[in-house]
Amino acid sequence: MSIRVTARWLLTLVVLIGVGQPLHAQEGASLTLDRLFASGEFFPRGLGQIRWLEDGRYTTLEPSTAVGSGVDIVRHDPATAATEVMVGASALVPVGADRPLVIQGYGWSDDGSRLLVFTNSRRVWRSNTRGDYWVLDRPTGRLRQVGTDQPASSLMYAKFSPDGSRVAYVSENDIYVEDLDSGSVTRLTSDGSRTILNGRFDWVYEEEFFFGSATPADGFRWSPDGTKIAYWQLDASGVRDFLLLNTTDSLYSFTIPIQYPKAGTTNSAVRVGVVAAIGGPTTWLHADGDPRNYYIARMEWAASSDEVVVQHLNRLQNTLTVMLGDAASGTMRTLLTETDKAWVDVIDDLHWLNEGRQFTWMSERDGWRRLYAVNRDGRGMKPITPPNTDVMSVELVDQRNGWLYYIASPEEPTRRYLYRVRLAGSGRAERLSPDRPGWHAYNVSPNGQWAFHTFSTFDAPPEITLADLASHRVVRTVADNQDLRTKVATVKQHRTDFFRVRTVDGVVLDGWMMTPNDFDRSKKWPVLFYVYGEPWGTTVTDRWGGTLMLWHQYLADLGYVVMSLDNRGTPVPRGREWRKSVYQKIGVLTARDQAMGVRAVADSFPFIDAERVGIWGWSGGGSSTLNAMFRYPEIYHTGMAVAPVPNMRYYDTVYQERYTGLPGESPDAYEQGSPITFAEGLEGNLLLVHGTGDDNVHYQGTEALVNQLIEHGKHFTMMAYPNRSHGIFEGRGTTRHVYGLLTRYLQENLLAGPRP
Repeated sequence: MSIRVTARWLLTLVVLIGVGQPLHAQEGASLTLDRLFASGEFFPRGLGQIRWLEDGRYTTLEPSTAVGSGVDIVRHDPATAATEVMVGASALVPVGADRPLVIQGYGWSDDGSRLLVFTNSRRVWRSNTRGDYWVLDRPTGRLRQVGTDQPASSLMYAKFSPDGSRVAYVSENDIYVEDLDSGSVTRLTSDGSRTILNGRFDWVYEEEFFFGSATPADGFRWSPDGTKIAYWQLDASGVRDFLLLNTTDSLYSFTIPIQYPKAGTTNSAVRVGVVAAIGGPTTWLHADGDPRNYYIARMEWAASSDEVVVQHLNRLQNTLTVMLGDAASGTMRTLLTETDKAWVDVIDDLHWLNEGRQFTWMSERDGWRRLYAVNRDGRGMKPITPPNTDVMSVELVDQRNGWLYYIASPEEPTRRYLYRVRLAGSGRAERLSPDRPGWHAYNVSPNGQWAFHTFSTFDAPPEITLADLASHRVVRTVADNQDLRTKVATVKQHRTDFFRVRTVDGVVLDGWMMTPNDFDRSKKWPVLFYVYGEPWGTTVTDRWGGTLMLWHQYLADLGYVVMSLDNRGTPVPRGREWRKSVYQKIGVLTARDQAMGVRAVADSFPFIDAERVGIWGWSGGGSSTLNAMFRYPEIYHTGMAVAPVPNMRYYDTVYQERYTGLPGESPDAYEQGSPITFAEGLEGNLLLVHGTGDDNVHYQGTEALVNQLIEHGKHFTMMAYPNRSHGIFEGRGTTRHVYGLLTRYLQENLLAGPRP
């Protein structure tokens, strides 16, 4: 779900929190919980804050040789391997300060003459999107803070105008433009308040439309000529507050109100407007219908400064209309409409071609995610990518050379590779990724010549190289993580096996299996299934599994076989029917696929002890765990559900209605899909874990389930983490404690080790 501690997000989180904490165990051949969760020992080197420049060079942050506590911004030339300190740490020391700014984010003006630095950030929802911004003028060396008349750490989403002369930002829900030469500030909106949000989003928009998206989560866009700003405005006055209760941070408890629309309740009203960058009235785009019952999920300038393109989504999210809005009059016209009996996904891969005469569009209209070229009037939809292949992402539209670069994996759903095909849609697709089975990811330069290529497999940390994009010739190795690879090979002596099983329903499921280092196939072993199962994430991917993978290996070495299966509905490249068959059947079809998968696994692998089967998951995986335990008690004997959604009615409008429909129209889908409906079926051992400060999946749902289990006389174990959010990571020692708890509960309730 965007109830989503997906595998990738969770792994990153787990590792990051360990950085800087003491190491309590010596390195060696044995894994320990302290090594995994109280150190940064298994954290790989990554790309860091690399920024491409328009000319194909790039910048990195590197420890300063002149200022001990700061970093230099270094420019690299891939063609010559030449490096140059573009901005030294000493240039980022504010007047009167004794140390440089801590760079938490940075960006360049188009001509590279000015640097924008984000620092002193504060958390908003999931991410630190509020803070202070500073601008360095490189030719003069002048460093100045923008928005000094605003409260400290209140600025959001600051960005340069196209010519680099101004910066626009949001503060306290209003939009401002500041001239960098004169320092004059123009306030573009003045009605911002707790419920009127200009240039930014409410909780549900940010969480469900922009979290993890390739599109920035800020709510405004400079026009290409810098004369206008188009922006979202949300009116959240009709959205009820959900009150989080903080009981530990002061002598008396207090509430934290979060405007959160639960399924079937009132959404924020939304509209898009255009305002002159020098100030003046806003021209609002005219969209038909009730603005509280549709979404404007995407908005960009339409390859000109006269029109914007918006993606207008109905409340059921089964009709997506692409519209052009006139910036001067606000009139709108429809270009194309996508419909689906289930839901339609919002598209990030809209790119303008041929000076705005065409645009690219992703569609599943023939049963596969294919990219098309569409004329600006919405006609002449022509496929670019080949049939029977899902495009997972677009990496580059190279108009100059006539190529489209994209990620796909037509034959191996658990892996990813880079392909290219002619933009004209002619010729065969060409796979560019090296012939190494695994996960290939790319960060491509704007000029299309270079790319950072990250390759990993489930058991092997990432190798990062800088390569020529078309030929994949390696220019240099950025991070081979060889020390970590050696360490992982020491503690994990068996490769994780990927496999497929066919269920009694004829459904073929992908899975992986991890075995103990002392594994004996002639004996019977207990099995623990790791599950997510919902349309937002997938667990069966041949990419670096990080600390979570190593924890699973730790459990394996305690005497368990650890497995994971991807059921129908997970977002893998197996066609529209696979992904959308789960519509209004989350919890029903997903649980059956998982349960029948367990039976198929037991039939396929004689060493599996069908009398000792456990399951665990986080977020959507917690919900899947509950459904497994309640619906199939004859299959699952022990379950651990972390931050689950026991009742779908308690989750947000955008996510839950997308996959389940409106509660008033589809009450049976909500009832049948919610684990709480089947709580009476619990027979095995169940552990519930939740953070009481979870603003995403509310602790309320777990408490409602507790009441239901009590009513039915069911025994279970529960752990509440005070004031922790959805990731349950706040506070020293929390992550170590969570995984220690899960490990101990598993050992106490699902007998480890083989039996003859």
